[in-house]
Amino acid sequence: MIQPISTLNALSPLDGRYAGKLDSLRPWLSEAAFMRQRVFVEIQWLLALASSGLPDMPTISPADTEYLLSLAKDFSDADAQKIKDIEAVTNHDVKAVEYFLKAKISDRVDLLKASEFIHFACTSEDINNTSHGLMLRGARDEVLLPQLRKIHAVLVDLAIQNAKVPLLSRTHGQPASPSTLGKEFANIAKRLEHAIAMIASVPLLGKMNGAVGNYNAHISAYPDFDWEQFARNVVEKRLGLTFNPYTIQIEPHDGMAELFDAIARANTILLDMNRDFWAYISIGYFKQRTKAGEIGSSTMPHKVNPIDFENSEGNLGIANALLRHLAEKLPISRWQRDLTDSTVLRNLGVAFGHSVLAYDSALRGLGKIEVNHATIAMDLDGCWEVLAEPVQTVMRRYGIENPYEQLKELTRGKGITQRDLQDFIRGLKIPDEAKARLLELTPSSYLGKAVELTERLKK
Repeated sequence: MIQPISTLNALSPLDGRYAGKLDSLRPWLSEAAFMRQRVFVEIQWLLALASSGLPDMPTISPADTEYLLSLAKDFSDADAQKIKDIEAVTNHDVKAVEYFLKAKISDRVDLLKASEFIHFACTSEDINNTSHGLMLRGARDEVLLPQLRKIHAVLVDLAIQNAKVPLLSRTHGQPASPSTLGKEFANIAKRLEHAIAMIASVPLLGKMNGAVGNYNAHISAYPDFDWEQFARNVVEKRLGLTFNPYTIQIEPHDGMAELFDAIARANTILLDMNRDFWAYISIGYFKQRTKAGEIGSSTMPHKVNPIDFENSEGNLGIANALLRHLAEKLPISRWQRDLTDSTVLRNLGVAFGHSVLAYDSALRGLGKIEVNHATIAMDLDGCWEVLAEPVQTVMRRYGIENPYEQLKELTRGKGITQRDLQDFIRGLKIPDEAKARLLELTPSSYLGKAVELTERLKK
């Protein structure tokens, strides 16, 4: 019997320090979840055979069908332990599932007749690849995407709330043409929206075509049966995956790789966000709501550290390292099969786990930030040189020679005052209307379409 490991003795923080934050993933990506999906796939294959009309294949009554389906629906940790105990003898995990199912029907006379059609003509990978597809679909649709959509919704709300808050941009870390705080939230939201759509659209593939992908064993038993169409129906209609007709022993995992790449792209967007918000907190653009009892430093009582964005960034890095390894390794298998994918696939929960941890931290970080309007306004008001861009652009329109060079001489590498800039504008030989518009400009009003672009998110 396997003894449970204390969270204090866990090798991975996912099952130790952070275990309570990842309960939503365990029904999909744990070892027990893998066993449950294997049981489900084996049962669906058996039920499909029973309804196929194949000679010598016993029919299965509605009552026995309900019983078989309950084995997967009501699959328990005790059932998982039974399979582990069988595996300790067989040293083969899928065969252990087959023996588990045969034991479960041993006292049901009618079902016992169908015993040898459990796992009929299948290779282990027929069961494993479809089980992995079901696991990934559940983890993606029930856990990962809802968390990403929460982050997206928060970003959209923050964008709309701050649509008209002027913000000094920084390119190369230096003052640049102003934007709005809302527009910067909107930029991230739109990037994430696209990434979410890409993750959701990846088809999860499955195959059930035997030892090397050619239905060899199937045809040896029933040469006149359309095994390819049968397998397609099981994969697509019973399991809800996308059928892959061309494989070696393993399903080549290209769909998995596409999914992992898509998740890694979303994670990279959030990593970029974490670093930017960390920097905005550093320069005082954001304050953080405090929580009673929290300590920011063991020696500096004043500290309110941006730990949520830091934790998110750290976990995203680990997640992406794993996701990218999975995406690069899994589609590669020597000849018709090697086993390197098997041990790697056992880390799906680790990659998803660190992603979900990162999303949770990002949400908490976003929930703590408060806009420091005074600091943002002060920075803007101290950077009149950012209006050199519109002034030299208007000068270009009216044919004034060397406008860029004139503004460069006036502003590059040195701050200028409102008066300095407006005196320069008054001396320009441009139409009065154009001059008046330039004189009305301030760093906080030179926003282009930032507000309009942001408020478009309302639609």
